[in-house]
Amino acid sequence: MMFQRVAALVVAGGRGERAGPHADGPKQFRRIGGVAVLLRTLRLFAAHPRISDLILVGHAADRERIFDLLAGTDLSERVDLVDGGPSRQASVANGLQAMERRAPDAVLIHDAVRPFVDAALIDRVIAAIEPSAGALPVVAVADTLKAGKDGLVVRTVDRAGLYAAQTPQGFPFSPILEAHLKAARSGGEAFTDDASIAEWAGLPVRLVEGDPSNVKLTTARDIALADRQISQSKEAQLPIDVRTGNGYDVHRLVEGDHVTLCGVRIRHDQSLSGHSDADVGFHALTDALLATCGAGDIGDHFPPSDPQWRGAASHIFLSHAKAVVEAKGGRIMNADVSLICEAPKIAPHREAMCAEIGRLLGLERDRVSVKATTNETIGFVGRREGIAAIATASVAFGEDR
Repeated sequence: MMFQRVAALVVAGGRGERAGPHADGPKQFRRIGGVAVLLRTLRLFAAHPRISDLILVGHAADRERIFDLLAGTDLSERVDLVDGGPSRQASVANGLQAMERRAPDAVLIHDAVRPFVDAALIDRVIAAIEPSAGALPVVAVADTLKAGKDGLVVRTVDRAGLYAAQTPQGFPFSPILEAHLKAARSGGEAFTDDASIAEWAGLPVRLVEGDPSNVKLTTARDIALADRQISQSKEAQLPIDVRTGNGYDVHRLVEGDHVTLCGVRIRHDQSLSGHSDADVGFHALTDALLATCGAGDIGDHFPPSDPQWRGAASHIFLSHAKAVVEAKGGRIMNADVSLICEAPKIAPHREAMCAEIGRLLGLERDRVSVKATTNETIGFVGRREGIAAIATASVAFGEDR
């Protein structure tokens, strides 16, 4: 049967003793994935197209906390707050009576601390409600059940036909209201859920396929696991963040007997002049790596004015840049260096250079490239006054988030 008006009643008056004390208050106010459990639950029902009215039953002591939680959200005008009673049963009765003036055709009663209910489960429950029958989402009991006494097993319970009850539980509105009022007047048996009240009052309840992920958060461990689940789910949806950095360096050529390029010492009739060993290839690559995570440049980390770096081997700088990248969650994907010089010849040393870069950065050979070109005798490079290098590095961030 298609009901015209389906209301939702969310119960959030519990004190959550089993979850222990917390600065945020009872467990329905604790945060999972950065959002209060209660707010997550309310949003799920507010977003469902079949829900016409939304009533929240809370503890009187939590009114201010609830108003603060809803303030500034789209729920502040959508949710009606009702004070609960001394028990869950009394709280639901209060909510149903407050809802009576709205005269919904059916109502879904849901525990606030089940924040993983989804639209499909809500749909199934609504579809199963009839004018003379309620609907209860259940999950078949999978574990072997034991009856015990005085710390000993008495017998094994046959689990066939046994189910764990969930919420939301759905009912035709007038019959469940009357059942609750009748139970309150009887002053007898205490009921643990609304389906048991319906059964007691003679209102049939149909079983509906529940959802194993629709868990109830009871203990502090439950809340911690839920927070981890949401955080991991969020992170899994984030794309891997691949960034590319560029670096450029140049050093003057002076009289000497060798140059060091990309970590390889090469005999030459000139040397590169610089505060360190003046390895333009490693300097450019260091800047490229630092650029991928906004970590400045080589001069910020190794100031030329600092005497401790005089004559230092540039592999120190490159290894430092690698450590900076990795500390920020990055994984170096590839490195490419272009050396610009008239001499010495780079080709005979290319493999040694690639091997040294790969060793320092932890890269396989096919992820490292060293190239060389002349400047066609133009400019300071063409006049053999200096050697320049351009480097590019790609780094993937967020793979382990």
